[in-house]
Amino acid sequence: MKKLLTTVAIALSMAGVQASAKDVADMSDLEYAHIAYTADNIDIRYAHLALALSNNPDIHEFANTMIRDHTAVNEAALGLLDKLGASAQDNAFSQQLNANADEIIDGFVKLRGAEFDAAYAANELAYHKAVNDLVENTMIPNIDNAEVKALFEQGLEIFKAHEGHAEMMVKSLQ
Repeated sequence: MKKLLTTVAIALSMAGVQASAKDVADMSDLEYAHIAYTADNIDIRYAHLALALSNNPDIHEFANTMIRDHTAVNEAALGLLDKLGASAQDNAFSQQLNANADEIIDGFVKLRGAEFDAAYAANELAYHKAVNDLVENTMIPNIDNAEVKALFEQGLEIFKAHEGHAEMMVKSLQ
Protein backbone atom coordinates (compact mmCIF):
# COMPACT_ATOMS: atom_id res chain seq x y z
CA MET A 1 0.00 0.00 0.00
CA LYS A 2 2.76 2.44 0.90
CA LYS A 3 4.52 1.67 -2.37
CA LEU A 4 1.31 2.39 -4.25
CA LEU A 5 0.89 5.73 -2.49
CA THR A 6 4.46 6.70 -3.30
CA THR A 7 3.99 5.71 -6.94
CA VAL A 8 0.85 7.83 -7.11
CA ALA A 9 2.72 10.78 -5.59
CA ILE A 10 5.47 10.38 -8.18
CA ALA A 11 2.96 10.27 -11.01
CA LEU A 12 1.14 13.36 -9.73
CA SER A 13 4.41 15.24 -9.32
CA MET A 14 5.58 14.45 -12.82
CA ALA A 15 2.16 15.25 -14.32
CA GLY A 16 2.45 18.69 -12.71
CA VAL A 17 5.88 19.19 -14.24
CA GLN A 18 4.69 18.20 -17.70
CA ALA A 19 1.41 20.14 -17.57
CA SER A 20 3.24 23.33 -16.60
CA ALA A 21 5.78 23.07 -19.43
CA LYS A 22 3.57 25.30 -21.57
CA ASP A 23 3.85 28.08 -18.96
CA VAL A 24 7.61 27.58 -18.70
CA ALA A 25 8.14 28.24 -22.42
CA ASP A 26 7.29 31.91 -21.86
CA MET A 27 9.69 32.44 -18.94
CA SER A 28 12.99 34.31 -18.91
CA ASP A 29 16.48 32.86 -18.67
CA LEU A 30 16.65 33.99 -15.04
CA GLU A 31 13.43 32.12 -14.25
CA TYR A 32 14.87 29.05 -16.01
CA ALA A 33 17.97 29.38 -13.84
CA HIS A 34 15.80 29.29 -10.71
CA ILE A 35 13.87 26.25 -11.93
CA ALA A 36 17.10 24.38 -12.67
CA TYR A 37 18.62 25.38 -9.33
CA THR A 38 15.45 24.27 -7.55
CA ALA A 39 15.31 20.95 -9.42
CA ASP A 40 18.96 20.27 -8.53
CA ASN A 41 18.37 21.06 -4.86
CA ILE A 42 15.34 18.78 -4.78
CA ASP A 43 17.38 15.88 -6.13
CA ILE A 44 20.07 16.63 -3.54
CA ARG A 45 17.37 16.44 -0.83
CA TYR A 46 16.16 13.10 -2.19
CA ALA A 47 19.75 11.82 -2.21
CA HIS A 48 20.40 12.81 1.41
CA LEU A 49 17.21 11.03 2.40
CA ALA A 50 18.34 7.93 0.49
CA LEU A 51 21.64 7.95 2.35
CA ALA A 52 19.76 8.13 5.64
CA LEU A 53 17.06 5.54 4.92
CA SER A 54 18.67 2.95 2.65
CA ASN A 55 21.23 0.28 3.44
CA ASN A 56 21.67 -0.65 -0.22
CA PRO A 57 25.21 0.16 -1.47
CA ASP A 58 23.92 0.78 -5.01
CA ILE A 59 21.41 3.31 -3.74
CA HIS A 60 24.15 4.99 -1.70
CA GLU A 61 26.45 5.15 -4.74
CA PHE A 62 23.69 6.71 -6.84
CA ALA A 63 22.73 9.16 -4.08
CA ASN A 64 26.33 10.28 -3.65
CA THR A 65 26.56 10.80 -7.42
CA MET A 66 23.40 12.93 -7.31
CA ILE A 67 24.80 15.08 -4.50
CA ARG A 68 28.16 15.53 -6.25
CA ASP A 69 26.83 16.26 -9.74
CA HIS A 70 23.86 18.43 -8.83
CA THR A 71 25.98 20.46 -6.40
CA ALA A 72 28.63 21.00 -9.10
CA VAL A 73 26.04 22.15 -11.65
CA ASN A 74 24.47 24.53 -9.13
CA GLU A 75 27.88 25.98 -8.29
CA ALA A 76 28.60 26.51 -12.00
CA ALA A 77 25.21 28.18 -12.43
CA LEU A 78 25.77 30.50 -9.48
CA GLY A 79 29.20 31.37 -10.87
CA LEU A 80 27.71 32.21 -14.26
CA LEU A 81 24.96 34.31 -12.70
CA ASP A 82 27.58 36.18 -10.67
CA LYS A 83 29.64 36.77 -13.84
CA LEU A 84 26.55 38.09 -15.60
CA GLY A 85 25.61 40.28 -12.62
CA ALA A 86 22.23 38.58 -12.43
CA SER A 87 20.14 36.64 -9.93
CA ALA A 88 17.87 33.71 -10.53
CA GLN A 89 14.20 34.67 -10.30
CA ASP A 90 11.81 32.64 -8.20
CA ASN A 91 8.59 31.71 -9.93
CA ALA A 92 5.41 29.69 -9.54
CA PHE A 93 6.91 26.67 -11.30
CA SER A 94 9.88 26.51 -8.89
CA GLN A 95 7.47 26.83 -6.00
CA GLN A 96 5.33 23.98 -7.35
CA LEU A 97 8.40 21.78 -7.75
CA ASN A 98 9.25 22.35 -4.09
CA ALA A 99 5.68 21.64 -2.98
CA ASN A 100 5.65 18.40 -4.98
CA ALA A 101 9.02 17.40 -3.53
CA ASP A 102 7.77 17.98 0.01
CA GLU A 103 4.86 15.59 -0.65
CA ILE A 104 7.16 12.95 -2.11
CA ILE A 105 9.57 13.25 0.81
CA ASP A 106 6.65 12.89 3.24
CA GLY A 107 5.86 9.59 1.52
CA PHE A 108 9.49 8.45 1.44
CA VAL A 109 10.04 8.88 5.18
CA LYS A 110 7.37 6.25 5.85
CA LEU A 111 9.20 3.60 3.81
CA ARG A 112 12.10 1.33 4.73
CA GLY A 113 14.26 -1.34 3.15
CA ALA A 114 13.50 -2.67 -0.30
CA GLU A 115 10.25 -0.71 -0.41
CA PHE A 116 12.12 2.59 0.04
CA ASP A 117 14.83 1.57 -2.44
CA ALA A 118 12.30 0.73 -5.14
CA ALA A 119 10.34 3.94 -4.56
CA TYR A 120 13.50 6.07 -4.56
CA ALA A 121 14.78 4.49 -7.77
CA ALA A 122 11.39 4.86 -9.50
CA ASN A 123 11.15 8.47 -8.40
CA GLU A 124 14.67 9.22 -9.64
CA LEU A 125 13.86 7.73 -13.03
CA ALA A 126 10.55 9.61 -13.36
CA TYR A 127 12.06 12.84 -12.05
CA HIS A 128 15.03 12.78 -14.41
CA LYS A 129 12.83 11.89 -17.38
CA ALA A 130 10.44 14.75 -16.68
CA VAL A 131 13.06 17.37 -15.89
CA ASN A 132 15.34 16.31 -18.77
CA ASP A 133 12.40 16.55 -21.16
CA LEU A 134 11.50 20.00 -19.86
CA VAL A 135 15.08 21.24 -20.13
CA GLU A 136 15.70 19.75 -23.57
CA ASN A 137 12.42 20.53 -25.28
CA THR A 138 11.16 23.65 -23.52
CA MET A 139 13.95 25.55 -21.80
CA ILE A 140 17.00 25.16 -24.07
CA PRO A 141 15.14 26.16 -27.25
CA ASN A 142 13.91 29.32 -25.50
CA ILE A 143 17.10 30.44 -23.71
CA ASP A 144 18.38 33.77 -25.02
CA ASN A 145 21.88 33.98 -23.49
CA ALA A 146 24.46 31.74 -25.20
CA GLU A 147 26.41 31.08 -21.99
CA VAL A 148 23.27 30.11 -20.10
CA LYS A 149 22.23 27.85 -22.98
CA ALA A 150 25.66 26.17 -22.99
CA LEU A 151 25.44 25.52 -19.24
CA PHE A 152 21.99 23.98 -19.63
CA GLU A 153 23.22 21.78 -22.48
CA GLN A 154 26.18 20.63 -20.40
CA GLY A 155 23.93 19.90 -17.42
CA LEU A 156 21.47 18.01 -19.61
CA GLU A 157 24.23 15.69 -20.79
CA ILE A 158 25.08 14.84 -17.17
CA PHE A 159 21.45 14.40 -16.17
CA LYS A 160 20.67 12.12 -19.10
CA ALA A 161 23.42 9.85 -17.76
CA HIS A 162 21.64 10.00 -14.38
CA GLU A 163 18.42 8.96 -16.08
CA GLY A 164 20.15 5.93 -17.59
CA HIS A 165 21.67 5.02 -14.23
CA ALA A 166 18.27 5.34 -12.55
CA GLU A 167 16.72 3.10 -15.20
CA MET A 168 19.32 0.42 -14.47
CA MET A 169 18.63 0.78 -10.73
CA VAL A 170 14.91 0.33 -11.24
CA LYS A 171 15.48 -2.84 -13.27
CA SER A 172 17.94 -4.27 -10.74
CA LEU A 173 15.49 -3.74 -7.87
CA GLN A 174 12.56 -5.53 -9.54
